[in-house]
Amino acid sequence: MWLPIPPEEIDGLPAGLDYRFWNGAEDFPADPAECAFYVVPYMKAPELGQRPLPEMSSAEVVQTLSAGIDHVEAGLKHLRPGVRLCNARGVHEASTAELTLTLILASLRGIPDFVRGQDQGEWRHGFRPALADRNVLIVGYGSIGAAIEDRLVPFEVARVARVARSERTTARGPVHPLTELPALLPEADVVVLSTPLTETTRHLVDAEFLARMKDGALLVNVARGPVVDTKALLAELETGRITAALDVTDPEPLPRGHPLWQAPGVLISPHVGGPTSAFLPRAKRLLVDQLHRFVNREPLRNVILTTGTTHA
Repeated sequence: MWLPIPPEEIDGLPAGLDYRFWNGAEDFPADPAECAFYVVPYMKAPELGQRPLPEMSSAEVVQTLSAGIDHVEAGLKHLRPGVRLCNARGVHEASTAELTLTLILASLRGIPDFVRGQDQGEWRHGFRPALADRNVLIVGYGSIGAAIEDRLVPFEVARVARVARSERTTARGPVHPLTELPALLPEADVVVLSTPLTETTRHLVDAEFLARMKDGALLVNVARGPVVDTKALLAELETGRITAALDVTDPEPLPRGHPLWQAPGVLISPHVGGPTSAFLPRAKRLLVDQLHRFVNREPLRNVILTTGTTHA
């Protein structure tokens, strides 16, 4: 069992298993061919997490500690059929939703401008947009999207519209399919992206998407950088017609001198939606639960796909 957290720091792990700590070091902690349960190192480069996969001939489970799985998908072709890939649903919802509201409020209320004013000793008074009475569109309504809506409720927004891959109904209202985005975008004051990165959602936010956003709207991306066409976003931002708050970018990390740093109306945070004090306790609980399920041959949580099936 390869874990990116030292096993002695995780209470409640099943006894009798051979745990090895590996968080991306150059040397593997054991022969990858003997690993049955591989937990991918968190917040590391995709090629690092994928590096042992070609040698993991005995793997039964690959567990990510992120909600997204795009950073390991390319390496799954090396695994034998029947390996289950599980994500970290339940770990990141609170932190990511917190940051989403932080980015929305900071952008609307002009907090970056206040900080710059403080640096210069300037009192930058004036009216700013409020979140109250605004229409919010959430694109990607999984567990993180739902957690974002939970936190929007006390802010007295006018309406929340929800979009996901497939149409369905929730306790809070309908979830619209992606095909209805063109009709929903012109009504939204705030557009939040919390969708997984797939071939369908790559560059979902292109020039046409952005052109449909209303004047003065705010785009918030807490999903993955490539969900947005950076070139198209830059062109729209330069007009000053919309603003953006980005926790993820394409490329990422955003290199020094990239035009996004200086684009008007942009707030950038360095992909910090997940890594907070809430992460480690939730990640440990997930691993303990998953490993007990694995040992007892009970159904695993959060199985996204199984290698060798049509989903892989």
